[in-house]
Amino acid sequence: MTRLSSALGTGAEFRIKKFDLAGHAFRVRVPLVIESDAMHSRIIKPDSAAIDRIYADLTKSLDEFKTLKNEELVFTENDVVVSGRSMREAATNKAMMEARITEMIRLLQPENPANTLDDITYAEIELEWPLSVQLALVEKISEVISPGYKETRGN
Repeated sequence: MTRLSSALGTGAEFRIKKFDLAGHAFRVRVPLVIESDAMHSRIIKPDSAAIDRIYADLTKSLDEFKTLKNEELVFTENDVVVSGRSMREAATNKAMMEARITEMIRLLQPENPANTLDDITYAEIELEWPLSVQLALVEKISEVISPGYKETRGN
């Protein structure tokens, strides 16, 4: 317990912010700096197994073209380049996006305190919401936990 928390209390409710999206009220926990740093590390360095899984999904239909000579499709030792774009890089970017969505959803506070989202996976999120809803939700969560960040960045 820190000096502030012992003097003022843990402030658990103080760190809970509310927002509405499509008529539904959400509650989100604002992470501590150390939690934000850990989240950022998990987002920018996604699990290599997730990258490999996504890469396999992206390139499985391209295997039949391996024997053809084509300028638009280049096969290397561990990558496929399509029109100058690395499929390994695309898989990494998608894994980072999935990790970001998952990390942000984990900050949501369930209506029933007995439930938890601490171990939710992206596959579970993807089953529940389409990508457009996921992105809208992540944007709202980001606005709530970092107000003014979007304007500071200049976007």
